[in-house]
Amino acid sequence: MSTTTAGVIFILSLLAALAVAYRYLGDYLFRVVAAERHGRVERGIYRALGVDPDAEQSWGVYARSVLAFSLVSILGLYAFLRLQDLVFRVPDFAASIDERVFPHLAWNTAVSFVTNTNWQAYSGESTMTHLVQMAGLAVQNFVSAAVGIAVAVALVRGFARRKSERLGNFWVDLTRITLRILLPIAAVAAVLLIVGGVVQNLTDGTAATTLTGAQQHLTGGPVASQEAIKELGTNGGGFYNVNSAHPFENPNAWTDWLEIFLLTVIPFALPRVFGRMVKDNRQGYAILAVMAIIAVAGVALTNVFELQHAGTVPQAVGAALEGKDVRFGVSNSATFAAATTLTSTGAVNSFHDSYTALGGMMPIVNMMLGEVAPGGVGSGLYGMLIIAVITVFVAGLMVGRTPEYLGKKIGAREIKFASMYFLITPALVLIGVAAAMATGNWSTQLNVGPHGFSEVVYAFTSAANNNGSAFAGITVNTPWWDTALGLAMLLGRFLPLIFVLGLAGSLARQAPVPASAGTLPTHKPLFIGMVVGVVVILVALTFLPALALGPLAEGL
Repeated sequence: MSTTTAGVIFILSLLAALAVAYRYLGDYLFRVVAAERHGRVERGIYRALGVDPDAEQSWGVYARSVLAFSLVSILGLYAFLRLQDLVFRVPDFAASIDERVFPHLAWNTAVSFVTNTNWQAYSGESTMTHLVQMAGLAVQNFVSAAVGIAVAVALVRGFARRKSERLGNFWVDLTRITLRILLPIAAVAAVLLIVGGVVQNLTDGTAATTLTGAQQHLTGGPVASQEAIKELGTNGGGFYNVNSAHPFENPNAWTDWLEIFLLTVIPFALPRVFGRMVKDNRQGYAILAVMAIIAVAGVALTNVFELQHAGTVPQAVGAALEGKDVRFGVSNSATFAAATTLTSTGAVNSFHDSYTALGGMMPIVNMMLGEVAPGGVGSGLYGMLIIAVITVFVAGLMVGRTPEYLGKKIGAREIKFASMYFLITPALVLIGVAAAMATGNWSTQLNVGPHGFSEVVYAFTSAANNNGSAFAGITVNTPWWDTALGLAMLLGRFLPLIFVLGLAGSLARQAPVPASAGTLPTHKPLFIGMVVGVVVILVALTFLPALALGPLAEGL
């Protein structure tokens, strides 16, 4: 069987599994977020927090709850990172905490995991103790993912409700999503990964003798439990420095398949929740279709560019295998790269910096699309709904009537929220790149010319879009980079959340508008094509100059 054929079978089997999961997982997610009864454990959590679970919140209170929870999480994780050597110091690193986790690195890491980015400017196996990995980083992998889903559900409630000031209760949404969705699925996934050979222990490591007789220390740890939620929650932060390219994290082809499935299954199932909540499954299918079209195009182009292996050295050796593991091959590595950047995961099983010029461009483009196909858990759905609102507005301008979406008028207030959502991330990326180049901080990269510029563009695109992957040829564990990328992650996560919740509140207050002959059907192929077009055109207009100076120039 040829490499191309095997890659196609790999992709088709993923699509089939995701198609099956769409309805069954989507219906389960809907039942969780729409449930009216509280579980015994959940009631105990509400009492401990002093929360009335039956009291719903306005969009402003919901947003303040999200921000307050995230602020406490950042401060708590920062303290944990700096004080980790005081309790259960396993592994017992020779270097002190001040030599491993500088204050600026602790800031960057705390912000990274709370914002669901998981950008890592450190090597996990030589920096973090097992306790921090489990009780600090892995916990944030759960709750940061739950925050994204909760905000998406709040936006959908804005579309579904009529003349209401309430969007639900953030603390209830956070608790239910964590306990009823993420924890059970992650537990099953962790067991499957252990069966597949992923490491799970609490030891200080294992001494091994190599074939040449030398001694080597193999670091163990609670890898499988973190690997499961790392992918399921589209977090992406690896236990080891090389992430899912490490055989202890991702031993073989079927664990590779499972990890890609985990990082895409919830984002692709959430449109089903949207359709169920607005009482029109056709709307969910329309959003799913847009996601699928863009995702398939992204995966296909990444595979094509890598399998063509353009470039002097790849052409000479017959394949673009630099930075890729022979366990996965070129095609499966390209599929993983596309999936991890189409979502907000950022995990890697190969090194994107070693991809061909155009192959390396595709992960950047996938992130520049706003990671909406299917995007991160929650963030992909609310990002796509924002694009749908903009599309409806543009269509309304074309025919000269007030735009409507799901019976809600898209007026000046609504389009301002949607526009600010769309503009904030490109602004953070382009300003960050300009600042790095103007201040000379690009000098920390190993490459110059177009590829070196691509490394800087990739770093800020990844941070602002809360992805977390990187072109590896740039040193970012410096005060300037840790601070700048931390700010990009922070603003790129929470400013869009505020705009999303503001839009949800504005929509929820409206009375429904009856459909008329002039209403644009938002469940038909015409609308699906328009949304795809809006995504591509807006991204092209915003980022084409940066791409022309980086990967396109290198490719040419």
